[in-house]
Amino acid sequence: MVVLGGTGEARELAARLVGVPGLRVISTLAGRVREPRLPAGEVRVGGFGGPERMAEWLRAEHVDAVVDATHPFAERISTSAATATRLAGVPLLLLRRPGWTAVDGDDWRWVASLAEAAALLPDLGTRVFLTTGRQGLAAFAASDRWFLVRCVDPPEPPLPVHMRLLLDRGPYSLDGELALMREHRIDVLVTKDSGGTLTAAKLTAARELRIPVVVVRRPDPPDVAIVATVGEALSWLGSAVG
Repeated sequence: MVVLGGTGEARELAARLVGVPGLRVISTLAGRVREPRLPAGEVRVGGFGGPERMAEWLRAEHVDAVVDATHPFAERISTSAATATRLAGVPLLLLRRPGWTAVDGDDWRWVASLAEAAALLPDLGTRVFLTTGRQGLAAFAASDRWFLVRCVDPPEPPLPVHMRLLLDRGPYSLDGELALMREHRIDVLVTKDSGGTLTAAKLTAARELRIPVVVVRRPDPPDVAIVATVGEALSWLGSAVG
């Protein structure tokens, strides 16, 4: 079976499957992060070259099930996986952690894209904590706001004109996020609805500091079976590959 990975859920799933008698587990990574956290077991790094090529690879490797445990914003690979598994006749499950939910005291503004997020900034603040990853920063290149940009690997231009780059990887603590926002006098946070706990402390920090948050909505998932936890994925696999 194959785990399309890159997330904590993907690594946990692989760790729980590796060593199961008679089961070969291959985790695949897109290769966009220079030093990814590798899962247990066999790993394939790099793209497939489109859904047709991916379908060919699935057939050649005699894959009998695929779990898409990629990032909630990895829309391209999820769409390709849905097409490829359909072409190859292989069952597919989407393992997608739940998104974040606002609580009392939060000041969230939901948007559909990074461009919409950039358009809101003039009405919200002047010093922006931008935590949307290294891709798509061109949406903020024309802004006159100051940005603290945090991502794992260095981004490529075009980039915001006024910015400081912070290369870091979660998990992050509440105390650390509070200190960071205070140090840089942040007055607005921009994030994607990634969900999970690794990077959620920034939302609590924004609430405590009474900072507005712009949240980019997730893209719609493909029309396939979806579960929210590794345990549910294991149950599905028990039925799919029996």
